[in-house]
Amino acid sequence: MFGFLKRKVREIKAPVDGQVVALESVKDEVFSQKLVGDGVAIIPMSDVFTAPIDGKITKIFSTNHAYSIKSTKDLEVMVHIGLETVALGGKGFERLANEGDEVKAGDPIIRVDLSYVREHAKDIITPVIIAEESDVKSIDKRLNIVKSQDIIMEVN
Repeated sequence: MFGFLKRKVREIKAPVDGQVVALESVKDEVFSQKLVGDGVAIIPMSDVFTAPIDGKITKIFSTNHAYSIKSTKDLEVMVHIGLETVALGGKGFERLANEGDEVKAGDPIIRVDLSYVREHAKDIITPVIIAEESDVKSIDKRLNIVKSQDIIMEVN
């Protein structure tokens, strides 16, 4: 009867081809304990990382190892490529978009030399986090092998 009051389910898509795993399995307490937000992690199998949602790029770290995109509504998603990758000082990462750009899910953001990162960083696992400030009541996570732009989470 009051369907117009029902919250719309929002889809978060895979920013890269890979294996989606539980965030709790990430060997970094900041992520596994959900200190920066809830989500999933992906073990990447391709080198181009894309926008997981439509929105505006609110942050790309100077080392290009992480970026955040905020939707026009109330959802912000961060993609953190690898663990302890900030220490690489940007080596192995190529920026393909810029802060402030309006993007659609699937637009390329960062290209990564996965073999370099695999060799020089702690891990290539990539947390995909819904920021704490996002208006989220529930998250349906899909843990499986995905292609870029497959749905990995639905938030309500």
